[in-house]
Amino acid sequence: MITRSRILGTGFQTGPTLLTNDDLAKKVDTSDEWIFSRTGIRQRYIVSPEDGVVTSDLCADAGRKALEAAGLEATDLDLILVGTVTGDCKFPATGVFVQAKLGASNAAAMDLSAACSGFVYGLELADAMIRCGVKKHALVIGGEVLTSMIDWNDRTTCVLFGDAAGAVVLGPSTNDTGVLATYSKSNGDLAELLWTPGCGSLRRLSPESLEAGDHTVKMNGRKVYTNAVACMADSVEQVLARAGMTPDQIDLLVPHQANIRIIEATCERFGFPLERTKINVDRFGN
Repeated sequence: MITRSRILGTGFQTGPTLLTNDDLAKKVDTSDEWIFSRTGIRQRYIVSPEDGVVTSDLCADAGRKALEAAGLEATDLDLILVGTVTGDCKFPATGVFVQAKLGASNAAAMDLSAACSGFVYGLELADAMIRCGVKKHALVIGGEVLTSMIDWNDRTTCVLFGDAAGAVVLGPSTNDTGVLATYSKSNGDLAELLWTPGCGSLRRLSPESLEAGDHTVKMNGRKVYTNAVACMADSVEQVLARAGMTPDQIDLLVPHQANIRIIEATCERFGFPLERTKINVDRFGN
């Protein structure tokens, strides 16, 4: 008999510093009205250099809260998956730093480098491993300190991102509740619409690459918007089909908080009411 996985507990941790749109207007040519009208964001929490906080700190704090909510100890975990592209260092995986900070001595730990999709990929992987009996209790975390890789002079990107981590503990379900279906898909042809080209083997770290800003986020906003709406709406339709459900059976949609325009357009595309959609991009950013 195949065992479903279910979410046993959740937790989150934001960066310690509140950054409002008015604060950003003092750093770059923008305003609260300009940012909010285009993104729906009013504020976000970040990690300032003087805070002394790294990605694994946010992830570990979120993980502790999820474990407490689940009623489990760190030693009950046998898997830790961290979705991040802003790890503490190039290697080892940020997951092993999280493991050490939690004292999860029985857990395998690794990272998933998939940017905005990292947590979803982690959830799908952990669900599959629990279903087939390879693992029993998994901690899945999405955590980023994206402000460590943005260009503070680029108002099209620096206004979007916050720093935080969210975590869930997955375990085997004892009844019919749990993860009903998952769906994932990639399109590598669109990789350069939103990326950081430098600091890898493609464009190695050098004075020239630093001068060019290759280590910071580059984005084609218009094309990201168009493809994000299409892909998010399609993903919802696909996962509903796998679960044998229709939109009217869904109590709550929790979309990626990219910006309010993408969320609204996605919901409109497959006919889902905003009243049943979780929106917190105004307080936390992307």
